[in-house]
Amino acid sequence: MTDAPKPTEPTADPGTDASAAETGTAVGEPNTDRLSDRDTVAVQAHEAIPSRTFWANLNQPFALGFTLTLGGLAAFVVGVAFSNLSTIIIYIVFALFAALGLDPLVRAFERHHVARPWGILIVYTAFAVVLVGVLWLVIPTIVVQVSGFVTNIPKTITSFQNSDLYDWLQNNFGDQVGSLLNQIKTFLSDPANIAAIGGGVIKVGITIGTVISGIIIVLVLSLYFLATLPAIKLAFTRLAPARSRPTVSSMMEQISSGIGAYLGGMVVLAFFNSLVAFLLYLFLGLPFPLLMAVGAFCITLIPLVGSVLFWITGSVIALFSSPLSAVLFAIIYLIYMQIEAYILTPRVMNRAIAVPGALVVIGALVGGTLLGLLGALVAIPVTASILLIIKQIFIPRQDAKV
Repeated sequence: MTDAPKPTEPTADPGTDASAAETGTAVGEPNTDRLSDRDTVAVQAHEAIPSRTFWANLNQPFALGFTLTLGGLAAFVVGVAFSNLSTIIIYIVFALFAALGLDPLVRAFERHHVARPWGILIVYTAFAVVLVGVLWLVIPTIVVQVSGFVTNIPKTITSFQNSDLYDWLQNNFGDQVGSLLNQIKTFLSDPANIAAIGGGVIKVGITIGTVISGIIIVLVLSLYFLATLPAIKLAFTRLAPARSRPTVSSMMEQISSGIGAYLGGMVVLAFFNSLVAFLLYLFLGLPFPLLMAVGAFCITLIPLVGSVLFWITGSVIALFSSPLSAVLFAIIYLIYMQIEAYILTPRVMNRAIAVPGALVVIGALVGGTLLGLLGALVAIPVTASILLIIKQIFIPRQDAKV
């Protein structure tokens, strides 16, 4: 009869300290018998062991220098790659925000029992029809008005010189006003100078082609983002630990819905601004009403300061045609700005994420400095998202620390 096999004794993990059992040290903790007094105190206080920190590596200067050099080169390569890909990154960000802005419309169709693919098809078809119709009506008129604006610059300056405002300026500031206007008239009358301002005809053509291709890329990317937005949210949610996924999912839903409501509200407010600018220029007899309406729409997309910038720009341009009409435009548009601030904006932005006024200004300035109009447009949603993360994650963690 064979002997029963003896139970094998558990073997120590090769990665653990062999003397842990002898000294009573838990597996994974350093053996204090082999440490210096300074290291032992650090272990008992649950702090980093001084002999194993960064400064201990100074005893190996070659290895440390080689590691730091590789880190610096890697950071340089990442910076160069990011700089070269900045245009692509802008396209991606713009497309993502466009998808978030159109997502509330698709959800509205889903609430009426329309499948999401059909809702996306309806939204993009309607958007394409409106865009083509607007471009078909606006672009020829804008081209005519821009050429007329450039052609009539000398005539506009001459009529301004015959106005009472010009006489008042000349009486108070001397002949410098006349000489300055003559220099502007001479400069703008030369087509070569106009081409030089735009960087030359070839550069202008390349810029137009780049803008058109960029719009097409953004539209295609936004279509893909809009179609896969639920999957994108789910993928980002699964990156978080399982215990935190409900919170992350709720935050992502709040951020996406807030961004969509904000972008939709900004487009609506910009449309109202362009409509008011068009009607004022039309009924006051000021030139280029359609061109100013398009300019108003683009400028007022800038949060907080867009309406003020167009108010100044529109008043100055109107001043060259008729000082009285310019004053009327400035007064009426200023009244509209108050109506927009206290009536339209609260009604349109009632579902958007609230951001304190100081952070709105700071975010718009930072975003506009870094990415221009796009940066100013996305600055407030990004700021609101950061505030939401701080309120729902960082602050509760700090409150839990006692």
